[in-house]
Amino acid sequence: MSRLRNDTFLRALLREPTDYTPLWLMRQAGRYLPEYCETRRRAGSFLDLCKSPALACEVTLQPLARYDLDAAILFSDILTVPDAMGLGLYFAEGEGPRFERPLRSEWEIRNLTAPDPHAELQYVMDAVSEIRRALDGSVPLIGFSGSPWTLACYMVEGGSSSDYRQIKTLAYSRPDLLHHILGVTADAVVAYLNAQIESGAQAAMVFDSWGGVLSEAAYHEFSLPYLKRVVDGLIREREDRRVPSIVFTKGGGLWLESIAAIGADAVGLDWTMDIGRARTLVGDRVALQGNLDPSILFAPPEVVAAEARRVLDAYGPHPGHVFNLGHGISQFTPPESVSALVETVHTHSRKIRSQG
Repeated sequence: MSRLRNDTFLRALLREPTDYTPLWLMRQAGRYLPEYCETRRRAGSFLDLCKSPALACEVTLQPLARYDLDAAILFSDILTVPDAMGLGLYFAEGEGPRFERPLRSEWEIRNLTAPDPHAELQYVMDAVSEIRRALDGSVPLIGFSGSPWTLACYMVEGGSSSDYRQIKTLAYSRPDLLHHILGVTADAVVAYLNAQIESGAQAAMVFDSWGGVLSEAAYHEFSLPYLKRVVDGLIREREDRRVPSIVFTKGGGLWLESIAAIGADAVGLDWTMDIGRARTLVGDRVALQGNLDPSILFAPPEVVAAEARRVLDAYGPHPGHVFNLGHGISQFTPPESVSALVETVHTHSRKIRSQG
């Protein structure tokens, strides 16, 4: 593997001093880019795009050709793991992801097993290897997975949900069965992320997209312990350098200090929390990633720039900040807004560092 020429992102995750604040965007390869839409059209379907290492590599690199980003993230989907568990993932037009065989019966839950990532998910590992070769040491590659709780939500509900009735009913009426799902899924996520790391991923991110729908007590029972189990199981060093981990619970600001205590190197923040206050709460225990409201990118470029400066100023000249959005970029985002954001973050953070 070629030597990494820009390791600013990795150093920031480890709270080491950097000349500027590194930047990448959740869903940076996606429908807001016309070139992505063209590749997606050629692929025939979203799943075919995910399952083609060559096309996954192509769309992973597209935002890096447009913008001076400091990291690439594997193009895939969080539902590849439950799909490999045999639940039958498909995408219904206008409905998003669905499963043919959601977990509803006790025998189905008891029969659940963690897939071998080098068998059912080898296409993901092939994509990681291909992307890493294509990056040729320019920027680091992030591997990722959904969290056990978030994956369990899809596996039990059968798709996305507005009220999480199925899984919350299971949580409160048969917590033993939900813990079984979460335990098997945590083992699957650990194996999946470690296989990505062995294939070339240089950082690992866990998306707990639906953790924020839980009560405080339920979050500490059904999500956080399994996030910790994943973090504890990850490969920590590869190619003679640390492989940092990032955990992100959307809506998790209330539990920031608990999340910071599980052993991850960095915690992602959504846009509902002031990042300066977050830094005060966690001190130097973890790096922070975030946390511009993605909707700000619909505003004129000067507003995007002003709001980006606000986030940077709130964090201050301290090490340990990776700039990102507070959730994934919208498909309706004008690409020029991203240009304004990247330029502002790099320029303004250098100014803050020089004054700090």
